[in-house]
Amino acid sequence: MNQTEQSSAHPDHSSDQPLEERVNNRSQRPDSDAFRTFMASSWAPSSTELPARAEVADHAARRRRAISEQFKTERLVIPAGPLKVRSNDCDYRFRPHSGFAHLTGLGVDHEPDAVLVMDPVAEGEGDDGGHHRATLYFRPMAGRDTKAFYADARSGEFWIGRRPTLAEFQAQLGLPTADVTDLEVAITKNVGETSVGGTSIRLVRKVDENIDALVDTARYNTAKNPDAVDFGALDDLDGKLAEALSELRLIKDAWEIEQMKVAVAATISGFEDIVKALPRAVAHKRGERVVEGAFFARAREDGNELGYDTIAAGGNNATVLHWNRNTGTVNEGELLLVDAGVEADSLYTADITRTIPVKGTYSDVQRKIYQAVLDAADAAFAVAVPGRKFREVHTAAMEVLADRLAAWGLLPVTASVALSPEGQQHRRWMPHGTSHHLGLDVHDCAQARAELYLDGVITEGMVFTIEPGLYFKDEDLAIPAEFRGNGVRIEDDILITANGPVNLSAALPRKPEEVEAWMAKLSA
Repeated sequence: MNQTEQSSAHPDHSSDQPLEERVNNRSQRPDSDAFRTFMASSWAPSSTELPARAEVADHAARRRRAISEQFKTERLVIPAGPLKVRSNDCDYRFRPHSGFAHLTGLGVDHEPDAVLVMDPVAEGEGDDGGHHRATLYFRPMAGRDTKAFYADARSGEFWIGRRPTLAEFQAQLGLPTADVTDLEVAITKNVGETSVGGTSIRLVRKVDENIDALVDTARYNTAKNPDAVDFGALDDLDGKLAEALSELRLIKDAWEIEQMKVAVAATISGFEDIVKALPRAVAHKRGERVVEGAFFARAREDGNELGYDTIAAGGNNATVLHWNRNTGTVNEGELLLVDAGVEADSLYTADITRTIPVKGTYSDVQRKIYQAVLDAADAAFAVAVPGRKFREVHTAAMEVLADRLAAWGLLPVTASVALSPEGQQHRRWMPHGTSHHLGLDVHDCAQARAELYLDGVITEGMVFTIEPGLYFKDEDLAIPAEFRGNGVRIEDDILITANGPVNLSAALPRKPEEVEAWMAKLSA
């Protein structure tokens, strides 16, 4: 990475140079008056044409209105989050907090340090007749006549490229915008205890520590008895906002469903790329990395990023539930379990798993294990219908796996005893859950209450996974040798409709004979 600019300027080598400035000692940045004057001149004018209102804008407005109804008189503060350092002065690619993305409609990497503030107003005077007026605060791009244009490696246009202006974001999102320099006043004005006419704040915490500190300081300074401020209780108060934002995503709107389909389609293409890369993976000492790389290329070409670190697990590594080191080999005769998802530019992600035979055909034992997992998935599909409880999806899958394990003689008790709360012996080979909600996060809606998630009623508009598995480790002496070293998981992304579940990932073969035919076609 070349970050050196030629100049006669010299860095400060004094021993008392602040640590935060020393990162620039490698650079020789031009700083003469003549350079600054010349740098600010002779640039083509920027376009003043504003973008069209984005399709997501109306959906995001409805989401904000739904949150407004729950916290009518309180100021709501939802940060996007800051850039995060990967090493020294190199940052990770930015991804905003999912709650922020959901309420604004913003994806990709436009808005580090941005904050959505929903300010309470009188009844009926808010956005769309609601109880709040929302404003998006962010740092606009520095002009070409400023030093930041060429000297600020985090936000200068010369370094990171152009970003939308305040006016462009406002036109695109239908959401008022303001410079982030006005944020402190916007958050802290009139803060205080409601009993004396102040405004209460709710904050999505642990997203931006600077915003956390700002809100906590405002709360402390305006309290009637600062020494009695119960920050634990305030954490609970803030937690209710995080909970509400999470629960709002349990039901996807039409725009979100289309984004899920985009992510799934790109993910299926990524699985096709993996099969095509298998010969090179088999020949490479880190074949799992070849598989991982093939999928990552698709994620970056067709989407924003990976939705999560790819699991590319060959042989016994497939029995490690979250194996993502991907340092192993890919060998003929073994199974390859790939759990991967492309995150679309909107930040919605797919989450699909397939377990494929490296040589293109399953052995008898591999097919037996695979078919058991597939049967468990199909049983889960059958109960994933509106009106049933979410937890029943898992129960249906476990009944099939327990019966199959008992039939193979692997359980020390009967299937019925294993399925009892006091038993659970079958879970030795399937210790994880069968389903989780999916959307902006791979494990979406994670802060929702159990009564709406695990014990929630399956409802039209939900999107979740169905992903049973069986994992027989090489070192597992409780099973015959023929089972060992085989891990199988099959995972699909399900949309609940009024007529039942729709498998969004159905274009990716699931039946063993279809998987083999699909691999043969791609290999040819």
